Amino acid sequence: MESASPSENPPQHSSSRFAHLVGVLVALLTLTLPIMAIAKFSPSMTQPPQLPTYPMSQSRD
Repeated sequence: MESASPSENPPQHSSSRFAHLVGVLVALLTLTLPIMAIAKFSPSMTQPPQLPTYPMSQSRD
């Protein structure tokens, strides 16, 4: 048998509409679920942290 000859049984494409639908649903959940979780559990209004203020010392001239 030659190694370059085509095989007797070419690989079958088992494309199923159900498998395609499940793949699309998994992809959509993978993309949207983290964004939804971040939006739900992050604070809606964040205040910027206030830096401490220090009094200015006067220089002696």
